[in-house]
Amino acid sequence: MTLADITLTAFTLCNTLRVLAYLPQIAKTATDRNGAESISLATWALFLLSNISAIAYALVNQQDHVMAAMFLGNTVCCVVIISIGAWKRSQYRNRLAGSEPYRAALRPNVP
Repeated sequence: MTLADITLTAFTLCNTLRVLAYLPQIAKTATDRNGAESISLATWALFLLSNISAIAYALVNQQDHVMAAMFLGNTVCCVVIISIGAWKRSQYRNRLAGSEPYRAALRPNVP
């Protein structure tokens, strides 16, 4: 086994595990009832862009479809987390907007 084989194996193993590591984050985001406030959508968007650039690098610079596929899996997971997080925040805002304390806070204080 060459050094290139070892590094490819390590890359593949680590990125496979990384895709699996997204699953708890996806589950936590999907079951959150407070607008997914613990999820940084900006951070996940940056991860998304990083993975997209890695796909481009793998295809254009390395002509490596295995590497591109690995980063595609990461990209899909980022899209899922961002989508669920944005949806949960929208639901939460709508739920708040319909609550009496929220509407009362919007009413002007008239003496």
